Amino acid sequence: MKNDKLSLIGSRIREIRNEKSMGLRELAKRSKLSPGLISKIENFRTVPSLSVLIEIANALEVDVARLVKDLNGESEAPYILIRDGEGKPEKREDSKGLIYSFLLSQNIANYSIRVNLVTVKPNTHRKPVSTSAYELIHVIEGEASYGFKNEEVTLTKGDTIYFDGRLAHSVKNAKEIPAKLFKIYFIRHTD
Repeated sequence: MKNDKLSLIGSRIREIRNEKSMGLRELAKRSKLSPGLISKIENFRTVPSLSVLIEIANALEVDVARLVKDLNGESEAPYILIRDGEGKPEKREDSKGLIYSFLLSQNIANYSIRVNLVTVKPNTHRKPVSTSAYELIHVIEGEASYGFKNEEVTLTKGDTIYFDGRLAHSVKNAKEIPAKLFKIYFIRHTD
């Protein structure tokens, strides 16, 4: 599962700019770009072209490789798990009064989205299935376990998991109370 270049590049530019105690306007002046464009990049509103990325890297006095390092890295596990409270705070200068906690992102083309609220009844175990979708599941209440090959991941209230549904996966609730899940399917269109 590829990381989203939009948020990673913007975060990395802001991080390096802050390391160098450089304001947005100073970076804009050094790179000969508008402060508005740099703000859009840092706030995940646009992806810079290669020439813009080179100008920003030169202005920050870093190699372009530092800005794009590990953008296409794969997770070692076949899923991404975000425990309650593990979201990364995102500062968005153009969204005063809103608090963003970044969980994950994925570039998606040729996909449909389907959203479900799923209740997993007590003492339920569904055998492994696979889907032609990426799946994002957030636990609203209770506890559920997802099985992947020889691994089982237990999720509790506030946890989020994301995985490629082509990988056979099971779900179970071994508790005496129902588990409620918020589930998003990113369904691949077939040709």
